[in-house]
Amino acid sequence: DKATAQFWLDTRVPVSHDMADWRSLSPQEKQVINHAVGGLALLDTLQSEEGVNVMRQDARTRKEIAVINDFLMMESIHAKSYGTILISLNDLKTINQIYDWMDNDPQMQYKARRVNEVYQNGTGLQKKVASVFLEGILYYTNFFTPLWYRGNNKLANLSEIIKLVIRDESVHGTYLGYKFRLGFNELSATEQTAFKKWMYALLDDLLAN
Repeated sequence: DKATAQFWLDTRVPVSHDMADWRSLSPQEKQVINHAVGGLALLDTLQSEEGVNVMRQDARTRKEIAVINDFLMMESIHAKSYGTILISLNDLKTINQIYDWMDNDPQMQYKARRVNEVYQNGTGLQKKVASVFLEGILYYTNFFTPLWYRGNNKLANLSEIIKLVIRDESVHGTYLGYKFRLGFNELSATEQTAFKKWMYALLDDLLAN
């Protein structure tokens, strides 16, 4: 109920109204923001195309599948919203440069590839951990920059989209965390210890690269 009540569309947020603020920023500031949004677009595209979809394979009930389907739709809207931000504030040449950076930046590509490896080959519990790490840690490193500008009374509409995404991700992470706990509690003490070791190694890897 909470997930469906939070439904929103990026087209209802007039990012183009931020142009006055955008023109006041230095080229370096614009690049930092564009890279932050571009990084979110890369990771959220992975989440909408692979991450949420693979969760259905381990669903325990039809109701859980319905919830995951809702998450999948919203992740697609999130990915689309980052494109809306970039298109609203940049010319075509700059947009192409951002997408070229997304496709070739070693750190961003490594993080996406590492998470996707878990999505494709991991257990149900491992997939849930990778998803929460992606949405709860990797996303948030990129959320900071737009929210910082909002705290300084700039880019209000861009930041509004980020706030809407965060609101969704808090529900997604809580739900998957709950489903993870159900499965984790079914493991033996030895299996839990081994799993925690794997989990923290994955986290260290994602943060170090």
